Amino acid sequence: MNILLATYWAIPYLGGVWPFMQQLKYGLEQLGHTVDLFGNGTGNPKYHIVNQGRELGKEFVLPILEERLNEKAAPLLHADYWIRFFEMERYCLELSASYFGLGHYDIIHTQDVISTLAMSRVKKKHTALVANIHGSLARELMLMQELNQDSNFQALPAWKYYWALEHYGAGAADVTITSTHWLKNILVQDFAVPEQQFSTFQYGLDADKFWSVCSKGTDVTAPYGKKVIICPARLAQIKGLHFLIPALQLLKQRRSDWVCWIAGDGEKKEELMQQAFAVGIGEDVMFLGQREDVPALLQQADIFVHPSVQDNMPFSVMEAQISGLPAVVSNAGGLPEMVQHEVTGLVSNVGDIDTLASHLEFLLAHDEVRANMGAAARAWGTEHWSIDQMIERYLHVYQRAAAMH
Repeated sequence: MNILLATYWAIPYLGGVWPFMQQLKYGLEQLGHTVDLFGNGTGNPKYHIVNQGRELGKEFVLPILEERLNEKAAPLLHADYWIRFFEMERYCLELSASYFGLGHYDIIHTQDVISTLAMSRVKKKHTALVANIHGSLARELMLMQELNQDSNFQALPAWKYYWALEHYGAGAADVTITSTHWLKNILVQDFAVPEQQFSTFQYGLDADKFWSVCSKGTDVTAPYGKKVIICPARLAQIKGLHFLIPALQLLKQRRSDWVCWIAGDGEKKEELMQQAFAVGIGEDVMFLGQREDVPALLQQADIFVHPSVQDNMPFSVMEAQISGLPAVVSNAGGLPEMVQHEVTGLVSNVGDIDTLASHLEFLLAHDEVRANMGAAARAWGTEHWSIDQMIERYLHVYQRAAAMH
């Protein structure tokens, strides 16, 4: 089959859907399929098919759109900055896809509601459309507004627009895939997408690649006499690290035989660093920046922590589990589907700083329990995150979608 993996998000990129797309491409090509990767540009404003070196700069498309969709012709488009931004992006995506040509693809497999809605409008009738929804833009907006104590956000035009994106985007494909029941339920219950639209199964992890990266080692060394708590994450509010810092402050008051490695980058980095120094743990928390050696860092760690506000099925948890680490996580999103409380890790409510600190303290204090949870996590993760099983399931969905045309 000729398959196009498409996304609105920028590719190549260190986070987000890019690792998933690469992993899926490799697995499908090993079975003889042809796979192209389409998405936004990371540097220049463009859409491109990455593996072919084909691109279309937005400067060739935007003037046409801006002339046709001016404020007089499309007043609702100009009611809110973000509405205009995302609609212009969607139209750019549609025009770019049409420019590159979609007629030779048997399957278009999108990775978000924006690209799904766009591709449904411009693909050929014989081409099946499969969508992966990796998270909820509208729900993330809602959570951010709640964190900022804005009780009127549902009256905003942006909220109504995001709701419509989720509803129509998630329903525009022949089959829509979610990796967690949590996300499927959100889309069904909160965004009125028909339940029969969905197929739900977990991601897989390329263990061979993980251990290959791990074998290259790292230049970071665990300090003598200290256990390592590791948190690989994008440094954004949605990842909940602003809860981790005060939890570590509480932990420091009870014991000091630990360090915390935070591996990642993002817009909250400086703020989080200042927060750590302000509460007296600046020397105990190392901000390692964006790393290519996280698999090797995990082998030196003792506890994995992920205090997210919202998450679907993060790869960082998968990597921690096959590394044999107990996971201390929040109950956000799909995390409880990944970590069994008191078996493969410990789960607390989002933002519960006291319990988060207590969970870390408990695992630091009980070596045997920590080792047993880590062993259970390794056994479960090794069996559960099978990349071959994931590829097989995607091919089954492709065949099901193709039979609809």
